[in-house]
Amino acid sequence: MKNFISKSLFIAVAMVFMVGCAAQGPKKPFVAFAPNALDGSQYSLKHDNFLVILDGSSSMEEMFDGNPKFDIAKEFVGRMNQTLPELGQIGGLRSFGHKPSVSPEQTKMLYGMEVYSTQVFAAGLAKLSGAGGNSPLYRALAASIGDIDGKSGTTALVIVSDFKDLSPKTAVTAQALKDKFGDTLCIYPVIVGDNKDGKALMQTLSDIGGCGFVTDASQTLSSAEMANFVQNAFLAGSKPVASAIVKDSDNDGVPDDRDKCPDTPPGVEVDADGCPLDTDGDGVPDYLDKCPGTPIGAKVNPMGCWVLGDLLFDFDKSDIKPSGYAELNNVVDILSKNPNLRVDIQGHTDSKGSDAYNQALSMRRAQSVKVYLANKGISADRMKCEGYGESMPAASNDTEFGRSLNRRVQLMPIK
Repeated sequence: MKNFISKSLFIAVAMVFMVGCAAQGPKKPFVAFAPNALDGSQYSLKHDNFLVILDGSSSMEEMFDGNPKFDIAKEFVGRMNQTLPELGQIGGLRSFGHKPSVSPEQTKMLYGMEVYSTQVFAAGLAKLSGAGGNSPLYRALAASIGDIDGKSGTTALVIVSDFKDLSPKTAVTAQALKDKFGDTLCIYPVIVGDNKDGKALMQTLSDIGGCGFVTDASQTLSSAEMANFVQNAFLAGSKPVASAIVKDSDNDGVPDDRDKCPDTPPGVEVDADGCPLDTDGDGVPDYLDKCPGTPIGAKVNPMGCWVLGDLLFDFDKSDIKPSGYAELNNVVDILSKNPNLRVDIQGHTDSKGSDAYNQALSMRRAQSVKVYLANKGISADRMKCEGYGESMPAASNDTEFGRSLNRRVQLMPIK
């Protein structure tokens, strides 16, 4: 009887285990890949150094598009490594996450910084066998200051992550990194998954870098897309090759050998270098700019609209924090240099509280900014205040980080 019960219990446990495995299902095969042979003799380096920061935290164990996000991230980095030509650049690979027993600082160097070798980089990547622990990207960013410091030339910082459950210190540390290295540092965030707050944060990090771009890992695993990523992020462009045929692949009127912005969308007006026009000089091309005419020096979001990135409010507060003074003083400087410019000061809140209360709170926030600017000498009749409450969120209200971004004030030039 005891043997029968033991066998029954064993079978039941085994069935539960098999059902659990079946629920997860088999992994989805990655798109076929054969690295494009980018002839190193035909390229020069866009950056003298690069450092990849790879997310190895527990959230990367979650499934996305048929695979654990960690597997997608490693596949992306591995295929990038197979595509990138060895041109004497300095390379490195750092990870973050890990259980404290693996890495007390929750970040560790897996490779470099040293003269880049495809084979040795691959060996470093193989050291990271699994995901776990917290998500201290800010620790990896802080550690990367030592990795990059003292390196000559420019550096590409490639961050591969789901950008989920990250500390508010992340953007602050990235800004400190940028402040230290200035124009010699470009940030290239690569997202794994579709976390909404993560997408907002990766765009913030790219904006801080000022000279990189955002990438979706899952959409960049094919041979052609990976080659395109490597060319745009790491290589300065193909050296001229004698040819009787003048090619203009994107049909923008600028030959490929002079086109600094390949793959311009059809119909977009370009300059002599083949790049989309940016009439107001805010870094957002005209065809994507939803707020044309932004004054010079104003910080803008990806849509080209004037935002006060450091002017965020505490919950249920309309007091301006000292951390926002520098941002507002920059606004004073811009308005002083543009005496005919009038602005609409737009207050916003998160979703906590009633609609009526939040509308009034957002108006108080806008009025706080108006009072600050008026006290700095800006005429009150050049400023209009509006409160939008919770109706126009900049990020998801499902997390505290997203709500903190929604407690804000934006400026809109009045035509």
